[in-house]
Amino acid sequence: MMKTLNFLVALLLVTGISCAQKSPRVQTDGTVNGIKVMIDYGAPSVKGRTVWGGLEKYGVVWRAGANENTTISFDKDVKISGKSLAAGKYGFFLIPNENGEWIAIFNKKNDAWGNYSYDEADDALRLTIKTEFVNDVQEQLMYAVDNSGIVFAWDKARISIPVE
Repeated sequence: MMKTLNFLVALLLVTGISCAQKSPRVQTDGTVNGIKVMIDYGAPSVKGRTVWGGLEKYGVVWRAGANENTTISFDKDVKISGKSLAAGKYGFFLIPNENGEWIAIFNKKNDAWGNYSYDEADDALRLTIKTEFVNDVQEQLMYAVDNSGIVFAWDKARISIPVE
């Protein structure tokens, strides 16, 4: 009886902590040109904060989500913006820049917490991408897979990463 009670208390605590996450884990997937793409990320919200240049500093590697690394998986070899990347699961990072030219990074290490153990030597692919700033605010960070590739939106920033 006591073991059952202890188990129930532990289960309630774990459930309470998981449900109360401020930046919930989200998974999204889709197919682009016959390639299965899966994205797993922590989805923070803007909450009235200054995100770009404030919460997320310019020129600094960012985990492209909250908490654990954002990961992106491909079931086949792909080309990202015309550059080859082998099938597999990658840690995904961004370096936001004030000028709208951001750096997207697909890193071989995909099981870290945040960017604390990020090492550029583990980069499988690093590329410059154009970032658009719009008037509409995307409150909660969002990734999607559409017919051209990976879409990112948070606050007023929008990114499209072509996958072929």
